[in-house]
Amino acid sequence: MRHYLLLTCLLPIVPGSVHSVAKDWREQFQTPFEKSDGWETADYHSAIRFYQDLAKASQHVTISQMGKTDSGIPLHLVLIFGGNQLDLASVRRNDRSVMLVNNAIHPGESDGVDASMAFARDLAFDEQRYGAALNNVIVAIIPLYNIGGALNRNAATRANQNGPREYGFRGNGRNYDLNRDFIKCDTRNARSFAQIFHLLDPDLFIDTHVSNGADYQHVMTTSQSQKDKLGQQLGKYLQEIFEPRLFERMKQAGLPTVPYVNSGGRPPEQGFSQFLETPRYSTGYTGLFQTMGYMTETHMLKPYPQRVNTTREFLNQAVELLAAEGGTIQQIRQKDRDAYHRQTQAAIAWEVDLNQPSRLEFHGYESEYIDSNVTPGKRLFYDRKKPFVRNILFFNNYRVSRSVSLPAGYLIPREWHSVIDLMKLNLVEVQVVERDTQLKAEVYRIEEVESRSTPYEGHYFHDTVTLSVAPEKFRARAGDCILPIHQDRARYVVETLEPAAMDSLFRWNRFDTILQQKEYFSPYVFENSAEEMLAADPQLQKEFNTRRKADAQFAADRNVQLEFLYKRSKHYEKSHRRYPVVRLLNLPQ
Repeated sequence: MRHYLLLTCLLPIVPGSVHSVAKDWREQFQTPFEKSDGWETADYHSAIRFYQDLAKASQHVTISQMGKTDSGIPLHLVLIFGGNQLDLASVRRNDRSVMLVNNAIHPGESDGVDASMAFARDLAFDEQRYGAALNNVIVAIIPLYNIGGALNRNAATRANQNGPREYGFRGNGRNYDLNRDFIKCDTRNARSFAQIFHLLDPDLFIDTHVSNGADYQHVMTTSQSQKDKLGQQLGKYLQEIFEPRLFERMKQAGLPTVPYVNSGGRPPEQGFSQFLETPRYSTGYTGLFQTMGYMTETHMLKPYPQRVNTTREFLNQAVELLAAEGGTIQQIRQKDRDAYHRQTQAAIAWEVDLNQPSRLEFHGYESEYIDSNVTPGKRLFYDRKKPFVRNILFFNNYRVSRSVSLPAGYLIPREWHSVIDLMKLNLVEVQVVERDTQLKAEVYRIEEVESRSTPYEGHYFHDTVTLSVAPEKFRARAGDCILPIHQDRARYVVETLEPAAMDSLFRWNRFDTILQQKEYFSPYVFENSAEEMLAADPQLQKEFNTRRKADAQFAADRNVQLEFLYKRSKHYEKSHRRYPVVRLLNLPQ
């Protein structure tokens, strides 16, 4: 076997070469948000210049170009750290934890852009507050992830949002929503993010957003990794230790925080379920690698200055808590990685458990349905003159709805190079078969697929997948790729390659060519073969007759009957609906 190793090409870093800094560094490095009345957000160019200037002035800051984006402009990564100069390649060769912050995946939701700039500056210069934290944590910031959307500035497309005055557009330059692209990786942005993510292997990931939906008192809500699918120990740790401490810190700062209000257009006091982040989303993707993820969701109707300051406070509390808990988190992450590939069964789909609700202290407003002055119907109205605090139902327990037995590994035929490339991009251990080898395997057949009738993020997503599986002595060929299950990236492998997984590559149309039959028959020619088949196979004749008696539509359609027989003949192509990724029951010696 040949083992494939991914070598990440790092572009030059702008090192911190200390220049004279004014005593009042907050004044020297004011952000565009701070220079205005709090209603302006940094555009792409001013944000990058800010970080470049910061890196020149502080030995604790670097900024580097990290891969391409669809816009043609490179993605940037900022590192803030304590101690001596740090280069990217050595980030994970020390005991410090890593916190990765991603901004402007939806550039109209710019709160994190401005909060992160001030946060980075203060980390670099306020040693009294952050010096101890930076001894234990490296902070990494992507200043603006959706560069194409950030450059497409306007003042109108965020119809439900209270500021800033101008902002970017949700779609990128190719009109992709980048927070639906992490597992399918259609964009250069997503590929560059994967390289950054695996280079840093962060212990905590924060993706900054602004919410849509109900009205309530909370400025900050969070959509976080779902505990029941995060990992055996990491999910429990997040629920019982990390999150209660983080939310208590926010409460003590005067900013009570609750999970994202996923009420679906209903008054939230009726109760709501936790949002289930599948791997198309950033936090769902990071969870595949045992990284705790939070999407900060500030409330759209709160004034922009308040939202930015609240996001900043969340970053403050997160880095200080991670500094205290980082060692424990790293140990739990590795234990969960080891435990995943040792289990015999692995979950690939989850559903909310409505029989096990929790309780949540919620600060809301009384609501009612009143007559609309625009349409004939009723509209939902929140009365801000009637605030309340109540313990409401919160459905944050999920149960496994589908699982699979774990094979010894998976084999991807050499022809499916685009899928193999994704495995390598995500640092999956890939063993290349050197000579033809016979292996015990299981092979899926796609029996039924129900797909969306309209495009979703450039795809016709397969909502329903019905499979059959059969054992087979499979002949692996030289050049095919084997992915052993005993590796740290096992969960990513399983949830991308198992076709029934919630965001599998099959569901995202990566294998759709197998669904199209390539060879056909002419009925008048095949009639003779069909007659010979029935005469030679009494069991087939019985099955055929039974179907005609039981199914009137089948009995009335000559072409359907011939199709039935053709698919049972030697002429029918074996590759039709045969899933090409093979589950291996043993690995080559």
